[in-house]
Amino acid sequence: MKFEYLKEPRLQFADGTHICPRKGIATYGVFDKTMSTRRTSINIGGVGSSNCLESLDKWLEQCASRIEAPADTDQPNLHAPFCGFNAGQGFYSQFVFNNELCRQIRKVDLEGILTISDRNERVNQAINLYYEEVKFLAQNRVVDVIVCVIPEKLYDKISLDEPVEGEEKLEASVDVPAELNFRRALKAKAMHLGKPLQLIRATSLSSSAKGQQDDATKAWNFCTALYYKAGATNPWKLKTDTSQPTSCAVGIAFYRSRDRKVLHTSLAQIFDELGNGLILRGTPIDMKKNDRVPHLSSNQAYELLTTALNEYRVALRTYPARVVIHKSSNYSDEEMEGLKQAARDLKIDTIDFVTILDSKIRMFREGNYPPFRGSMVLLNEKRHLFYTRGSVWYYQTYPGMYIPQPLDLRVVQSEESPSFLAREVLGLTKMNWNNTQFDGKYPVTLGCARKVGEIMKYLEEGERPQVRYGFYM
Repeated sequence: MKFEYLKEPRLQFADGTHICPRKGIATYGVFDKTMSTRRTSINIGGVGSSNCLESLDKWLEQCASRIEAPADTDQPNLHAPFCGFNAGQGFYSQFVFNNELCRQIRKVDLEGILTISDRNERVNQAINLYYEEVKFLAQNRVVDVIVCVIPEKLYDKISLDEPVEGEEKLEASVDVPAELNFRRALKAKAMHLGKPLQLIRATSLSSSAKGQQDDATKAWNFCTALYYKAGATNPWKLKTDTSQPTSCAVGIAFYRSRDRKVLHTSLAQIFDELGNGLILRGTPIDMKKNDRVPHLSSNQAYELLTTALNEYRVALRTYPARVVIHKSSNYSDEEMEGLKQAARDLKIDTIDFVTILDSKIRMFREGNYPPFRGSMVLLNEKRHLFYTRGSVWYYQTYPGMYIPQPLDLRVVQSEESPSFLAREVLGLTKMNWNNTQFDGKYPVTLGCARKVGEIMKYLEEGERPQVRYGFYM
């Protein structure tokens, strides 16, 4: 048994590198600061009650200036002050929000929804109410992102209780309850309008609200998400070795239709070296009676990867030299055959296959804290125990709530070493613009599969989904 510790991957910002998104943005500026295509002002549309829109206005105004970290923190790197969202530092951009960009929902309409006894009808009416205002803003105002603020009384009546037991889990396919979900259904219904949505509870806009993150942390996550959703450029990227050939990572997952008439539909998430994400819906597949795990046929695997790489070529005007495929289930021989043939036909030099699962094995270290993030143990030549969640040197603590579960990293076939593939996975855990705490558990290739699948389930077969990840966050 061999142990190895992998250092935290560095992120590239405009004028320097750092391991932490917050420190990097505050010190060196967002990565795309010097790009002519970036947005120096972001028009925020707002939908909600009068009180909700006032709260949103106050919160955006508060985010424009520095927000100090909690005074009683003994972990300054974990609870960092927010640099402020303005044109002079950090994001080098500003939010534009005014009455012309707002659509107020009447109190009488909200109260009418609250009186509906049938839950599905209540949620449907709430979706239609917000959708009509979102549609008006998307079609009649110049907006980049639309923030939908949900009053607490309405939230209590339309939300679904989804208890989390322990840590998040990887799944071979996304299979969530068929009951109507407001957030997912609204994002799917509005997707054709071409404007990303940000849904937020009214109570989350309250400063120092009980039971919530501190204001600085909340501002980091909120502003970074809006910045990413507003444009096609990114606040940071992974620091890459220019001597290495270009590569991209592709995650293959599956989701199940809400009516369960279609057993599973394939889903590809492709991320280039800049962290730009493309989401593609594949074709429905049939499950084999003797296998509960969905698999692609050879032709389906070929078509899915070919389509994904053609989208990559459109974006970067070239194909990558190397492709790494991530799956949260084992590869079938047919899948391998189809994926390899696609790579050969597109003249891809190298294609690597990696399976990433949740491991049932745990490691322990002396003391009260779990193993460090980046710890890797060789179980055998093909299997490795790898901690992407754990104690973090930079934070000087373990920032999680539960005993961390390592990943079971299985090298199916690869030209690269296990250490190289693990470093790649560790780096891809940091490409999450919904959370600026950098110790994510899963690489973005698989970590976003649930969010994407949950929303894709609400799209009709003939509807064309958006390809940018910002529409699913």
